[in-house]
Amino acid sequence: MFAKKTVKDVDVRGKRVLVRVDFNVPLQEGSVTDDTRVRAALPTLRYLVDHGARVIIMSHLGRPKGEPDPQYSLRPVRRVLQRLLGRNVIFVDDIVGKEAHEAVGRMVDGEILMLENVRFHPGEKANDPGFAAKLASLGDLYVNDAFGAAHRAHASTAGLAGHLPAVAGLLLAREVETLTGMLDEPGRPFVAILGGSKVSDKFGVIERLLDVVDVLVIGGGMCFTLLVAKGVDVGRSLVEDEWVGPAKEMLRSAKEKGVDILLPVDFVVAADIAGDAETAIVGREEIPAGMMGLDVGPTTAELFKEAIASARTIFWNGPMGVFEMKPFEAGTREVAAAVARNNRAVSVIGGGDSVAALKKFGLEERVTFVSTGGGASMKLLEGSDLPGIEALQDR
Repeated sequence: MFAKKTVKDVDVRGKRVLVRVDFNVPLQEGSVTDDTRVRAALPTLRYLVDHGARVIIMSHLGRPKGEPDPQYSLRPVRRVLQRLLGRNVIFVDDIVGKEAHEAVGRMVDGEILMLENVRFHPGEKANDPGFAAKLASLGDLYVNDAFGAAHRAHASTAGLAGHLPAVAGLLLAREVETLTGMLDEPGRPFVAILGGSKVSDKFGVIERLLDVVDVLVIGGGMCFTLLVAKGVDVGRSLVEDEWVGPAKEMLRSAKEKGVDILLPVDFVVAADIAGDAETAIVGREEIPAGMMGLDVGPTTAELFKEAIASARTIFWNGPMGVFEMKPFEAGTREVAAAVARNNRAVSVIGGGDSVAALKKFGLEERVTFVSTGGGASMKLLEGSDLPGIEALQDR
């Protein structure tokens, strides 16, 4: 059970409810190209509207430098939200100034208002108490539904909770329940698949997973540090030299705990990371000195697929190669398809590039749960406290 109060535990009727969502969506020429995060917030927003709240939406978008920047305006997101909700969303080009206060003052029960990008104010990322207090003056209740930003101690994700009653949204609660439940009571065998470029980014998660998984599948650039730890020459492939020692300890720990670690046995290699690169498939002991592994090879894909097919719980975070480019997409595509094909397993996708891969191959509807927060899901799984969750009221 989720340990924090949610919107369903408080009376919201007639209240000005400040809702922190994660509408940090990709934009192209002023249009939203992926509305997944907007859709994810709909259950909380609809619940609040249906129960007579005056909903004030806050979010960040991109990385503006603490001042207004038109390319990061939330206006395009407002258009998408209106379409998905089928109702008007008021927008103000303001955050805590006179325009914002006047617009909130005119609201009636059941209306929705969206403030401009909170990162247009320098107090947001600094978690400035003064800025948090000004935000709080707009509302009566604070709801955090931005799981993807819950690992950030910013004014709108953590600071606000010191000024208003603070509860979780439905998305945030479901994210935490799903990810922690996966560790507490997994169906067996439990197969975790990790990829991406750096083992350093995933080391805390690996250490935690070694206590609960049966099989750990490792691909992507991060696998090369582990292969070097096993004495393999990996050519020009990505290696974090300072993590070779810890990788040796991790491999030893896995053996002691009876966890089967699957590393690639062959690779697609090239001299350059390019869409028109000349490639070859080689065994992992045969990577030429001037080349680098940029995707797992076909024999590895079959090995990984066999492990995935046997699973009853699957966690996947990180691609198997540079899947954005055609020559290096096959490994990630095969893993994604294997996860989607195993409909007897609970499959949890840990946000980030794994979600992008599922979308690229049209498989996002064929998994059990897709997290909206890559960094937040990793922090939660490694056992770290997330400021945006810790700040909320306990049950």
